[in-house]
Amino acid sequence: MDRLRITGGRQLKGEIAISGSKNASLPLMVAALLSDQPLVLENVPRLADIDTMMQLLRKHGVEIGESPGSDGHRHGTTLELRTARIASTTAPYDIVRKMRASVLVLGALLAREGAARVSLPGGCAIGARPVDLHIAGLKAMGADIDVDGGYLVARASKGLKGARYTFPKVSVGATENLMMAAALAKGTTVLDNAAREPEIGDLANCLVAMGVPIHGIGTETLTIEGVDRLQAARHRVIPDRIETGTYAMAVAMTAGDVELVDGRLELIETAAAALRQAGVSLDATPRGLRVQRTNGALRGVDVMTEPYPGFPTDLQAQMMALMTRAEGASMITETVFESRFMHVPELARMGANVTIHHESALVRGVPKLRGAEVMATDLRASVSLAIAALAAEGTTTINRLYHLDRGYERLERKLAACGADIERVAG
Repeated sequence: MDRLRITGGRQLKGEIAISGSKNASLPLMVAALLSDQPLVLENVPRLADIDTMMQLLRKHGVEIGESPGSDGHRHGTTLELRTARIASTTAPYDIVRKMRASVLVLGALLAREGAARVSLPGGCAIGARPVDLHIAGLKAMGADIDVDGGYLVARASKGLKGARYTFPKVSVGATENLMMAAALAKGTTVLDNAAREPEIGDLANCLVAMGVPIHGIGTETLTIEGVDRLQAARHRVIPDRIETGTYAMAVAMTAGDVELVDGRLELIETAAAALRQAGVSLDATPRGLRVQRTNGALRGVDVMTEPYPGFPTDLQAQMMALMTRAEGASMITETVFESRFMHVPELARMGANVTIHHESALVRGVPKLRGAEVMATDLRASVSLAIAALAAEGTTTINRLYHLDRGYERLERKLAACGADIERVAG
């Protein structure tokens, strides 16, 4: 199993190209199940989760062609997906267990075929993250859904019908699932208290390009007019805001100066505000945004994770790593997922001073971190350890690197190109 070896103490300087969004690409790929016409997606990142989704979609009968993106490697992969017919309505456990986003095929298969059998999902071990909102929303649209042998078994023999559904709490995945189901439902679907993440808007814009009228994009109320058939479309995936925030924090950790090419400041406004409060400069450039550590030490900042436009839960671990070297104390509160502080013991192995109390973590800045042997527990935790290692004295080895490969494209190459002493070691 591969490991990452990082020797800290080097400033990051230069430029890093931001990849297409993983969290946007996965539902966009699933949207190909809704139509027998081709869907071309540009700027798709090269990641393990993308490979897993391609494996799953091929089981369902999707033909997928791959070609290099424009401008060489920088602009990811272009995928052409076409589902002339659905070969299978079953999403098997051996694939779905690897990645929670696999449950997104439920709504699309149900809408197109009137039936779906989808294994209960897996992914990172960061709390229960139940699928009850997916089920409740689809039932409101006329589906019958049971759980049998670890599978969601769904039927809509007369097709799905448009409905009004209010999410009792914001859920990105459930919003995406119901949007795709509504695309082929009979009549109008209104989703209230819908997620507003940029990835939701990206999916909505793609569905519009495929011929689905959608109103309220970017708001908490989405109105979707079902159609009989979706058309061919071409869509470019938005830049990855989590990758943008992650590299901004890595630059801040090393007191560096890096331009994040294709990064969009408007996608990380809340995180950018927290970084500026901590003493980091972020400025838009013609190609993206520039991140610099301003004069002086980092300052402790309190953050609380919330659904968009709040501080992203997917940047919580990275922010905590950054705060381990800040002056004073900071309080980091996690409200989106339980069990998302599993990186704390690993940061402690490097000398971090973090105390957990229920859903909050008190981080007291320390003068230095020390390199250590650590283990990644989930996707975002893995990169938080890399951020800490960039500023640690000595060498850090990060084990269970497959977590990192699920969500960060060529991280070691991007950081090494900016001066980091980092290498992947084959296991």
